[in-house]
Amino acid sequence: MGDWFQTIVVTDATPGEAQQLADNVLGWLIADGIVSAERTDCVLGSELGHPPGPRYAAAVEDADPELVKLWSNGLDIAVGRTVFDTGQGEPEAVTCPHCAAEVRLVDEGWQLIDEKWDHFRDAVHSWPEGEEEPVACVSCGRSAAVHVWQWADDCFVFGHLGFTFWNWPTLRPGFVTDVAHRLGDHRIVLLEGKL
Repeated sequence: MGDWFQTIVVTDATPGEAQQLADNVLGWLIADGIVSAERTDCVLGSELGHPPGPRYAAAVEDADPELVKLWSNGLDIAVGRTVFDTGQGEPEAVTCPHCAAEVRLVDEGWQLIDEKWDHFRDAVHSWPEGEEEPVACVSCGRSAAVHVWQWADDCFVFGHLGFTFWNWPTLRPGFVTDVAHRLGDHRIVLLEGKL
């Protein structure tokens, strides 16, 4: 069956402002009853998260009364250099930020093309550790850090702040807009995935 998630990733928050932005959004979510202030074992990938609050339905399109019965049903807030991904599946393609040439990373059977993926693998995996390993475009020859490449279907989103809602029904577009408003002028990406 698996676990579904939706992550609101702040793509341009700096390391120095990520915690303050996280605290601001979390305070609002708690005050509005979207999540509980209590932290419990309700998320995957972290020890503790914030379970749904009494008004969580205000954040989703169709409230599911079964959500509160699930073990993984909370909000996990990641602060720090993170590569957010869609969980299952392979990265389909990536586009050069300089010349817009697309590099297909999978074949017709959706299997990774190792020689093409190898070009990006180390840079993706080292980014959370603080590396800015540039990747050269095979088309134009210019290099760019891996986080500036455009990943198809947002397979990878790089950032210092993300809000992951585990197994919640589809987040309302208005709620996502409200979160963006709380973040000021920062850019966000809504990433959906499954484990």
